[in-house]
Amino acid sequence: MTPHNPSDDSRWSDLDRPPLNATALRRGLIREGSLYRAVEVVQRTGSTNSDLAASAAAGTADEGTVLVAEEQTAGRGRLDRQWTAPPRSGLFFSVLLKPAEVPVDRWGWLPLLTGVAVATGLSRAAGVDTALKWPNDLLLTVDGEERKAGGILAERAGADGVVMGVGINVTLRADELPVPQAGSLALAGALTTDRDPLLRAVLRSLEDWYRRWRAAGGDPGASGLQETYTAGCATLGRVVRAELPGDRSLVGEAVALDGDGRLVIATEAGVQEPVGAGDIVHLRPA
Repeated sequence: MTPHNPSDDSRWSDLDRPPLNATALRRGLIREGSLYRAVEVVQRTGSTNSDLAASAAAGTADEGTVLVAEEQTAGRGRLDRQWTAPPRSGLFFSVLLKPAEVPVDRWGWLPLLTGVAVATGLSRAAGVDTALKWPNDLLLTVDGEERKAGGILAERAGADGVVMGVGINVTLRADELPVPQAGSLALAGALTTDRDPLLRAVLRSLEDWYRRWRAAGGDPGASGLQETYTAGCATLGRVVRAELPGDRSLVGEAVALDGDGRLVIATEAGVQEPVGAGDIVHLRPA
């Protein structure tokens, strides 16, 4: 990744990467009856998830609060992996959700719901083919290859809340990619890399899916979530290796998503094992 000098980080230091318009975002998202109550854009922070979880714990953030950072210096992916990118090169944001009427044992669907929302929102706004790698990676096609261009991280916030963190590479150039297997909307040939409409599209899609899921009491079948995630999941139908807690791994075909959002893997021994947490490696195409 290209190192940058903080002294170069004026609002217009990279003309290809204009700043987000916080006023326009608020105008477009906060309205009567909307999920969204507050939208804040900060220039730089360690982690929007950590900041929003702290605000929720302090009682200073309500459901529907959105925190967006132009740059994250300590962004985290799953398994505490670091997520860094140049300023204004992506969308890095967190949303506080409090699904009071949904049983806690169904909250595990929230990362999958967010994945569906991000994928559908970006497909609509950027005109790119998106796919989801279980449980929470966004895949785009770059030069005929599937590349990871986004990720989702869910963290509990107190007894009644969940902070959903999203990171999406928007304008990252090839020489800025953190690893060769990464991608971005720009590299995938997106129709637009204007982050304002992209963020609005993703947040509106999230609101739509979240309302649908809540109205169904979190039922993944009745809300259409399980069917939609399954249809867009690039992991299903492939031979995968699951790196599981306790240094255990499992190889087999990913055959289904169960009612708890777990990935069901059929092994050569004829056993179907549901995996609720772990790192998934796609071994060969579907």
